[in-house]
Amino acid sequence: MLAAFGAWTQRLWRHHNFTVKSIYIGNSRGYSSSVAAAAALPPKRIGTHNGSFHCDEALACFMIRLTSKFSNAQIIRTRDPQILNELDALVDVGGVYDSSRDRYDHHQKGFNEVFGHGFTTKLSSAGLVYKHYGTEIVAKEVQLHEEHPDVHRLFLAVYKNFIEAVDAVDNGINQYDIDQPPRYVNNTSLSSRVGKLNLDWIDPDQSPKKEDKAFQSAMTLAGREFLECIHFYAKSWLPARSVVKDCLVAREYIDSSGEIMVLTRPCPWKLHIFELEVEMKINPSIKCVIYQDDRSENWRLQAVAVSPDKFESRKPLPSPWRGLADEELTSVAGIPGCIFVHMSGFIGANKTYEGALNMARASLES
Repeated sequence: MLAAFGAWTQRLWRHHNFTVKSIYIGNSRGYSSSVAAAAALPPKRIGTHNGSFHCDEALACFMIRLTSKFSNAQIIRTRDPQILNELDALVDVGGVYDSSRDRYDHHQKGFNEVFGHGFTTKLSSAGLVYKHYGTEIVAKEVQLHEEHPDVHRLFLAVYKNFIEAVDAVDNGINQYDIDQPPRYVNNTSLSSRVGKLNLDWIDPDQSPKKEDKAFQSAMTLAGREFLECIHFYAKSWLPARSVVKDCLVAREYIDSSGEIMVLTRPCPWKLHIFELEVEMKINPSIKCVIYQDDRSENWRLQAVAVSPDKFESRKPLPSPWRGLADEELTSVAGIPGCIFVHMSGFIGANKTYEGALNMARASLES
């Protein structure tokens, strides 16, 4: 299902340069005659604005050059309308959104395009390019056909967990609907780090050449993290989803309540629980997940949070158990082999699977 990591690092190197000599073939086995003929044609040109840059156009330029159509394209940074009109694609400039002509600006009056698939965040140039070319890019990176269902799952996951934040930041959309100022400043996001690559105002050299070099660095930074995101979700997230789905199917064999899930192998399960509960129409919801600690070989039981971004548990472990350990916890719970329960009640442990299951059942009944 998944491509090895070796090829994509070479692809990153090829695509972060402004001039690409050849078109990369996904399996890296060689070049067809048609590709050789295409390489002989003048390279296509992608326009974006000069001056200060943002994460969205740096990422958009990187992504569009991963496509077959623009794989050897040059980046032209200008605001001159006569030059822009002659280019093959425009990103974040030009005042037009028209995918049939590869025009991907989002600054014009009346623009309200969103990604769809349940997402409502207004798109930036990055989201526009990803909306139209993301399926092709993802399919190439994981070496699957564009119609493969895993490609569609990854296409949505990468938007949700990577691209949407770039869209929101560029459009000035707050992450939370509150009137109070944030409690802390976060300048570690991708958009912030790309922004810091702009020329410093005290730099004596403010030449277009140096500005273009800084933009190239921004493309490389944004592009590297974009590709890393695709490969993480293909290599780690997608297999974990299959594991969690199988465990959810088997939950009623664990306990008649259907509210306890046993994880058959260690994997990141928390986000999948919420998405799969909706997809599989699971009711009642999962309250507790049991899994073996691969370091100590003890068994953990963890209360499921009320939502992915909340610390509060749907059904925390009983308050009389919280903060206790070993013999004291075993005595209070009346269950052999208890090891600990966290002060917040979100997690506990037992020496055996049977003990962890009994703790989970007792927690549901409390």
